[in-house]
Amino acid sequence: MKTFALYLESGPRRRTTMAHVLELLGCTAHGPTTEEALEAAPEAIRLYLRFLELHGEAIDSQEPFTTLVVEHVMEGPWLGYGDPAPGFGPDFEPLTAGDLAIYLRRLDGLHADILRMVGALSQQDLTAEPQSGGRPIARILEHLAESESAYLRYQVGKVEGLSEALKDVQRGPEGVVETLPRVWRLIQARLEGLSEVERQQQVPHGQVTWTARRALRRMLEHGWEHRQEIARRLGEQPG
Repeated sequence: MKTFALYLESGPRRRTTMAHVLELLGCTAHGPTTEEALEAAPEAIRLYLRFLELHGEAIDSQEPFTTLVVEHVMEGPWLGYGDPAPGFGPDFEPLTAGDLAIYLRRLDGLHADILRMVGALSQQDLTAEPQSGGRPIARILEHLAESESAYLRYQVGKVEGLSEALKDVQRGPEGVVETLPRVWRLIQARLEGLSEVERQQQVPHGQVTWTARRALRRMLEHGWEHRQEIARRLGEQPG
């Protein structure tokens, strides 16, 4: 039976916890405690496997599996929210060209799903404040563009044309659905062009050391998190 390794982050009191499934880069599970995050992990894995299967990966989403905790980061600031400063061991492994191709297809699938869900929404739908709290969908889309741009810049520095494209997204909700794809195309193109050196280099940025693998992990995890949030908001089945 397949066993998926779990990489956890939480404070020393094991409160807010995120479990990362690095073998399925992009897959995470959350919980207000470590125990609840571990309980949520199997269903989170199953949903992500279904997403990968629907987007053409050779995966059987119904195959039985187990999980095993292999690393638990409990030191550092802002733990349990996706990016513990020390990172995880696999974050610092060189990114192969083959893995890069796989992860870019996943990122493209996430972007396509999000655009499909929001493409026909009215301005009222995009800017409506959810009754249960949280950001309007237009603000989620802007946040995604800002975050993915930042993760890329941390690793490779300035990307030609990206700041200008991001400003178009940030001008307001009226054109966010139309301008967002340009940001994503620039990010994808720069990632596709990563050199062998860039795929291996480690870049200190504040308390965090960035790598290409770490940047892609955060893009995929963050995109998956908000893809699911938008799906729930619109009454679609997550996954």
